[in-house]
Amino acid sequence: MTARTTPLHDDRPPPARFAYDRHTWKEIAHLLVNLPMGIVGFVYTVAVLSVGTALTVTVVGLPLLAMGLLGARLLGRAERARARKLLGMQVDEPSPMPGQRGQSYLGRLWSNLKDPVGWRTMLYGFIRLPWGVLTFTVVAVGLFVLWPVLPFIVRGLTNADRAMVRGLLSPSDELERRIAELESDRGVVVDTAAADLRRIERDLHDGAQARLVTLAMGLGLAKEKLLEDPDAAASMVDEAHGEVKLALQELRDLARGIHPAVLTDRGLNAALSSVASRCTVPVKVTADLPARPAAAIEGIAYFTVSELLQNISKHSGARSASVDVWRADERLLIQVWDDGRGGARLDGGTGMAGLADRLGAVDGLFVIESPEGGPTTITAELPWRDRATDAAPGLRK
Repeated sequence: MTARTTPLHDDRPPPARFAYDRHTWKEIAHLLVNLPMGIVGFVYTVAVLSVGTALTVTVVGLPLLAMGLLGARLLGRAERARARKLLGMQVDEPSPMPGQRGQSYLGRLWSNLKDPVGWRTMLYGFIRLPWGVLTFTVVAVGLFVLWPVLPFIVRGLTNADRAMVRGLLSPSDELERRIAELESDRGVVVDTAAADLRRIERDLHDGAQARLVTLAMGLGLAKEKLLEDPDAAASMVDEAHGEVKLALQELRDLARGIHPAVLTDRGLNAALSSVASRCTVPVKVTADLPARPAAAIEGIAYFTVSELLQNISKHSGARSASVDVWRADERLLIQVWDDGRGGARLDGGTGMAGLADRLGAVDGLFVIESPEGGPTTITAELPWRDRATDAAPGLRK
C-alpha cells in the first residue's frame, strides 16, 4: 500500500483492421466533426485576436483580449472532452487560473494575458480549420471510394489529432501537474501546522498552565499563613515545589514534542536511539548517514519514526522491531520493521494517513507492507537536502 501512486494509462486504441469496429466509427465521427469545430475555433480565434489587437490603443483592447483567452479555455475543455469520448484519450485538464485575490486590476489583467493555456488553445483553434477541411474531405470521399482501407487512413489521421491534443491542449509536460500537486501539498502543510499549533495550545492550557495557576494560588495561601502558621506555610511551599517540578517536566515533554534537543545537538542517530529506548518493544536502530540532512528533513524523519514506534507500542503486539535509516543518492530512506500481528493500513485510524500526507507534502513517499499475521515493514522516503553551513562567522564555534 502506498501513500501516493502514479497510474500508468495506456490510451492507445487496438490496431486498425479492415473490419469497421466501434473504434473505427468513433474515429470517423471525430474526423467529420473536425470541420464544424474547426470553423468555430478559427472564427473565435481570429475575432478575438483581430478585435483585441485593433483596440489595444483604447482602454478596452487588453481586457477584451484577456476575456477572449478565458473563453479559449472553455473551447479547449470542449475539445478535450471530445477527444476523451471519441478517441478514448486520457488527457488531464490543465491547472485552473491561479488565485488572484488581493491583486490589483492591472495584476489580474496581466495574469490573464500571459495565460499559456489560453494561448495554446488559440493556436490550436487557428490551425484546426485547414486540418478539419482535410480530414472531412478525406473521410467523406473515403467512405465511398476508399472504404476497404479507410480504417487505416482514419487511424493515421486520428493519430495526428492525438498528437495535437497532447501537444497543445494537455498540461504542458509535467509542469502544470506539478503545480497542482504542490498546491495540494501546500494545503496539507498548512493544515498540519494548524493542527500542531492547536495541540501545543491545548497541552499548554490543560497541562503546564493549569499547574502554574495552582502553584500561584498555593504560594499565595502560603504567604498569608507564613506568620500565623509557619508549619502549614512550609507544607504548602513543599506542595508548590512539587507542582513546579511537574510543570517543568510537562514543559520539557512539550518542548521535546515540538523539537527534541537531542536532535538539534547530536543528530538523527542519537535522537532515534533516544525515542527507541522509550518504546515498549525492543528496537534495534541502525543509521548509516554520511552527513546530517537539512533540519526540516531531519525533523520529519524523526517524528515519522517516533509516530511509527508509538504505533508499534500500542497496536502491533510485536516482540521486536528495527529502524534502519540510510541515504541512497538524493533520497533519505527510513525502514521500520516489526514482527507483530500486521494488518496496518492507511485508513486504519492509527495516524498513518497523516504521516503519508506529511511526507507527501515534501515530495516524499510512504509505503506499507503489512499482511495479516505480520510482519510489518513500513518504508518512508524523503528528499535529501544538505544542511546549510553558511552561518555567520560570529556564530561559528
